[in-house]
Amino acid sequence: MPEFLELHSKTSKLLRAAADNAVQRHGLRLGQDHLLAALWAEDGRTPGEIAAAVNVTTPAVTKLATRLAEMGLLERRPDLHDNRLVRLWLTPAGRALQAPIEAERQQLEDRITATLTKTERAQLMKALTKINQALLDGV
Repeated sequence: MPEFLELHSKTSKLLRAAADNAVQRHGLRLGQDHLLAALWAEDGRTPGEIAAAVNVTTPAVTKLATRLAEMGLLERRPDLHDNRLVRLWLTPAGRALQAPIEAERQQLEDRITATLTKTERAQLMKALTKINQALLDGV
């Protein structure tokens, strides 16, 4: 296996596990925090808008939204102008998770990058951004 792909795969698995552990402390699973973050950025989005923002399928968002609605963190409401559309809105409980989840994510990021210099961190972010864009471009 190519060296980069091997290291990235191992790192990605460890990072996902650490991130999942961090959000579990607040009753969430990894992925649910991404849907909530999309609503923290802009409440009242449609499942399709959220799917595009977090790069998943609309059915995946619908499934996550169902679970989060059952947990009392969001609610579905019909669009005011187009009854075919449903919009997802945060409840007060969903809004209240923003600060603790963002703090968890920041603490995790700080912990895993603690051994990097400021320059190394900037270089890593630049390289990952380029790799991400290459994949989005279909390279």
